[in-house]
Amino acid sequence: MLSRLFRTPEPQGIWARVEVNFSYLYSLPSQARLPSSSLLPAAMSSPTPSEKIVDTRHDDVAGAAPYSPPTKAAKVNSKEQFSAYFTIAAAAFGLISDGYQNNLMTMSNVVFKKLYPKDYTPDVSTRVSNSLLVGAIIGQIFVGLICDRIGRKVALVFTTALIVIGAILGTAAHGAHGSVQGLFWFLTFARGITGIGVGGEYPASSTSASEAANEKMLKNRGPIFIMVTNFVLSLGGPLAVSIFLIVLSAAGPDHLPTVWRVCFGIGVLLPLTVFYFRMKMLSPKLYRQTAIKRRVPYWLVFKRYWKSLIGTCGAWFLYDFVTFPNGVFSGTIIASVIHDGSIKKTAEWQLLLGAIALPGIFVGAALCNPFGRRNTMMLGFSGYLVFGLIIGCAYERITQIIPLFVIFYGLMQSFGNMGPGDMLGLVSAESYPTPIRGTCYGISAAIGKTGAAVGTQAFTPIQAHLGKKWTFIIAAICGVTGILVTYFFVPDMTGVDLADEDRKFMEYLAENGWEGEVGEEDESVYTDESSIEKQ
Repeated sequence: MLSRLFRTPEPQGIWARVEVNFSYLYSLPSQARLPSSSLLPAAMSSPTPSEKIVDTRHDDVAGAAPYSPPTKAAKVNSKEQFSAYFTIAAAAFGLISDGYQNNLMTMSNVVFKKLYPKDYTPDVSTRVSNSLLVGAIIGQIFVGLICDRIGRKVALVFTTALIVIGAILGTAAHGAHGSVQGLFWFLTFARGITGIGVGGEYPASSTSASEAANEKMLKNRGPIFIMVTNFVLSLGGPLAVSIFLIVLSAAGPDHLPTVWRVCFGIGVLLPLTVFYFRMKMLSPKLYRQTAIKRRVPYWLVFKRYWKSLIGTCGAWFLYDFVTFPNGVFSGTIIASVIHDGSIKKTAEWQLLLGAIALPGIFVGAALCNPFGRRNTMMLGFSGYLVFGLIIGCAYERITQIIPLFVIFYGLMQSFGNMGPGDMLGLVSAESYPTPIRGTCYGISAAIGKTGAAVGTQAFTPIQAHLGKKWTFIIAAICGVTGILVTYFFVPDMTGVDLADEDRKFMEYLAENGWEGEVGEEDESVYTDESSIEKQ
């Protein structure tokens, strides 16, 4: 049994050492106080009538009345109840701006190639596209640490501000004295700042959404998480192309500089829609109860979760290695197989491609509970194997029939959305305890974005030296590897309460002699080696 310290709410202001059986730890109301009079200082051993304290561990048996918090706490509880739903909704609106930014270059690459055919070389195109990825890697690791060490709310506000600043700079990008190369270097810098914010949204929004969903809708945590993360991220693709088509139709093909700047400018508005709500939200209850902000035992974390890290990092690397370059350069791929090569026609086929990829998200959300997270992920990777081989082996013939090519291409991406696209964020949030969830999620996503950067960098050389069909054959090889990594290393946490893993993690830390503070200041919990007792 492990003794822990709970700070009582105002106006009591007293500290009590309590003995708490871990099996009850996360079923306790946050205001419950369970003192042992023998362990209290003499001055505190007999509470006054105004300091009535009730043991609620056995309410279901003894029928004890629950502890009645002060009026101030009741107001906090009311705000907390709505905050969980706002957190979930804000994650959706925040991540749709990420999806928009991730896909903004899809048609922008086509426009820049049309406007600056000599200056927008493959190297420049890759540099501008990869700047978002490099920024995202930095953001995922850095903001993942902020999530755990400072707080979910701080991380969310910080990422939103960075996306807004980066998008404004991108919209206003200009080269010195009209230099085209200066323009692209400016865009590289602006997209890098945007990328830090976009990358930070992954651990910040996803961990907050998973904890809030676990609190309010445990049985449907998986589908809800998928709909407010991967669905809105994937919706950013069709949204970006739809906005591009609207702006292109309004401005006309003779005003392409206006078209791309307006599309970049709209990326400023999307994150602003959630900025106010994030300023008002509370961090999820799980985080406030179990956060470790100082003396984080990273070595113990690695010893316990190394296998899960291999699984989530490895699978995410393979998924992003395939899906990101195929997203960024899909407009270029489609343009290369369309005979007239018009920008509007390319955008229309691109929109169809994005629409075909979306149903896989709903299938994955429906399968994640009955079929299991790990099995659904392996099924999705198998789609890369099947459709990657079909397109790759018959590339010369299938590209002669553009609708068939786009359908098969879309089905390959749809299977990716159904499997690793839906499940990677979910298993990365579920596989780790709350105190280090943001850090481990950020590391997993950062390794994934590293795969995206490598894939984007290698995409053009693969096409140039091996042929365009090999981009699909390599996707099939990644599918096989992804199945193996998922089967051997990814844990299946289907239906498991996140608080259960938190409890096991705290027991593990206690057994290994860790000493430190757990919980935020208003819900502080302390453990120390001298308070560990074995029955």
